[in-house]
Amino acid sequence: MSGFNNYKQSDTENDEMLLQRYRQTEDLSVLGELFQAHASMVYYVCYRYLQDSEQSKDAVMQIFEELIQKVNKQEIKKFGSWLYVFSRNHCLMQLRSAKKMQYISLDEFVEFPLNGHHESGDNKERSFIVLEKCMEKLPEKQRKSVDLFYLNEKCYKEIVDLTGYTLKEVKSYIQNGKRNLKICMDKNREE
Repeated sequence: MSGFNNYKQSDTENDEMLLQRYRQTEDLSVLGELFQAHASMVYYVCYRYLQDSEQSKDAVMQIFEELIQKVNKQEIKKFGSWLYVFSRNHCLMQLRSAKKMQYISLDEFVEFPLNGHHESGDNKERSFIVLEKCMEKLPEKQRKSVDLFYLNEKCYKEIVDLTGYTLKEVKSYIQNGKRNLKICMDKNREE
């Protein structure tokens, strides 16, 4: 049991040493060596979320490419734990992004008729005009948060960084903004 603990500790020490060396030299082979020690964990995290081996392999490569920028900008205490969370977040963003590509993200506000008649194009256009008017009526913080989240596909953390709002505020502004948009859209449909 003590041998296992020493092994883990030496891994952590090696990670710290490699991370420090990469930060000093920006030598990609050093970062590659550090990443390689954790690559199978990254793959399994990706596979658990993406459920596809090819997508998971692609995600592993994307995560490595993102590391080149991220490791110098963030404080990392334990690289393995940090990389696990980073990998998980990458996959969750990918899933969210894929979902948005599949469905128009504003469909929950804009209900388009399913029939293929010419009127549907007019209705769709009218719905977008109404949506724009309703967006303008939202309080500024809600409008900004909803716009960044749905139209610019930013995650909560990015919105916090861009606006200076707290995470709790961002979630609240999005939730309230979404509710107010729906109320406004429904009211305009009835008119």
